[in-house]
Amino acid sequence: MFQQLKDLSLYEQAELLTKMLVKRKSYNGTHGEKDKAEFIKDILVSFPYFQKHPDHVWVQEIKNDGLDRKNIFAFIQGKSKQTVLYHAHIDTVSTEDYGPLQKKAHDPDALRRFFQSYDGDEKVQKDAESGKWLFGRGALDMQSGIAVHLANALYYSEHPEELEGSLLLLFNPDEESQHAGMIAALAELERLKKEENLTLLAAINNDFISPLYEGDCKRYIYTGAAGKILPCFHVFGRVAHVGDGLKAIDPTYITSEINRSINQNPRFMERIEGEFVLPPSCLYHRDDKVSYNVQTPESSKIYFNYFMYEKTAKEVLKEMVQIAEAVCRDYGQTLLERNELFRNIHGLPERNLDMTIEVVTLFEFMENLKREGRDPEKALERVLKETMGLDTRERAFKMVEVLQQLDPDKNPRVVVFFAPPFLPHNYLNVENEFGTKTKKALEERLNKISEETGEEFVVKRFFPYLADGSFLSLHESDDEIDYLTKNIPMMDELYPLPISRIRNLNIPSINIGVYGEDGHKWTERLYMPYTFGVLPEVIREVTGSFWAMDVG
Repeated sequence: MFQQLKDLSLYEQAELLTKMLVKRKSYNGTHGEKDKAEFIKDILVSFPYFQKHPDHVWVQEIKNDGLDRKNIFAFIQGKSKQTVLYHAHIDTVSTEDYGPLQKKAHDPDALRRFFQSYDGDEKVQKDAESGKWLFGRGALDMQSGIAVHLANALYYSEHPEELEGSLLLLFNPDEESQHAGMIAALAELERLKKEENLTLLAAINNDFISPLYEGDCKRYIYTGAAGKILPCFHVFGRVAHVGDGLKAIDPTYITSEINRSINQNPRFMERIEGEFVLPPSCLYHRDDKVSYNVQTPESSKIYFNYFMYEKTAKEVLKEMVQIAEAVCRDYGQTLLERNELFRNIHGLPERNLDMTIEVVTLFEFMENLKREGRDPEKALERVLKETMGLDTRERAFKMVEVLQQLDPDKNPRVVVFFAPPFLPHNYLNVENEFGTKTKKALEERLNKISEETGEEFVVKRFFPYLADGSFLSLHESDDEIDYLTKNIPMMDELYPLPISRIRNLNIPSINIGVYGEDGHKWTERLYMPYTFGVLPEVIREVTGSFWAMDVG
């Protein structure tokens, strides 16, 4: 590969590498992730530096991974062990959204020709006609990010005089799902810190950025990443035949009202000045029926994608419980009123109906069961074994379901809990000296580049979407983490997260992203003049600022 790259400009190197990476499928949850990792390794070992230092490129196998996926590491030794980490994810989403064009989803040239004559979207057509945009699945998210890191690694390996510190590269799978690659990489980062005496100053991710509104031309740099939690509601009702349907407590009514209250509701957005924050979104909502019958549903499930910026999981769960309590209180009153109206219409005698619906967190429910002499942990362990191979969220719901079965009365209730994945929020703490120095160094270099290029940079605290950088530091207290783990069923087995390792590493995560539009859409495209012409230098300038920092 080096022979194809050596006579090209850095812009041309990044473009060629991007196209070659896009052409190779690496959909999340497929063997393509493993194959792409091997391809990236082959590129690295072709560089003269790694020909001389073959032990500076290595593979980390991801333990207990059914797809045998792996992380690729590379290290370029500089004048000191003060090290900056470059990382990017290998996987992409799949291509069903391309429809009839699916066979061309990995062919940037064919897609460009198609969109040049596509009149369904004038802006996309103009972008294709300009020749400045590169189309294709993963072009933006984030094969171009891998390419830019590789091109910069080649640059540094050929300009050792600029290596005031050292450079560590990490290319990992599974960012689009469970983040298994980055979570596994934490152990290797910890080993390098201890055994090789590396000081990991900062991590630079280059996951994609896009305009935040029509006509927005700013280049956003993020000094942290949003966190994420999945609040779940498992609602257990009271079954009735449709001939006496008003006796039922319908769980689908409750989850529907919870959905109406939470889904896409800006009320739950954190108010952080200057930051682009997002409301919760419903990712899953269904009842337990598997076939037709004339009974009302027994249970219903719903969960939400909930971004966290400064908020903690404990605060989120408290909000969710309050919503469920309000919904159940209103629904219970509504049922009583409807029964009374029904009785009056038919001239029926009064009947005593209990429409009480308990709302309880997972931890509270388990503690209640223990007080009644039950053994919830044993039940959860059994379900964990029986559900191997199922979706992680489904396993969590099945564990909550078995707890409901332990209640001999099986009272109507809403169990509020969390399911994986949990992503910590990662942000630069400017209240300490290191955070202040980092922010100052970053802004000074960006101002310099802005004067040279005319690009307008804006520094923000939180990358507004999900990113692997979330796992590089932790701001929650031990008590807050303890509260979280108590409300995820069997978290240590279902979603083992090395909390202490993340806390000990504590690596600031900066996102200096490739630029384009429509990530995860069939019109996904990358703006090449900035991504290949400006971004590599921006990343090197910021890298230099970290190496120059006094971190003593």
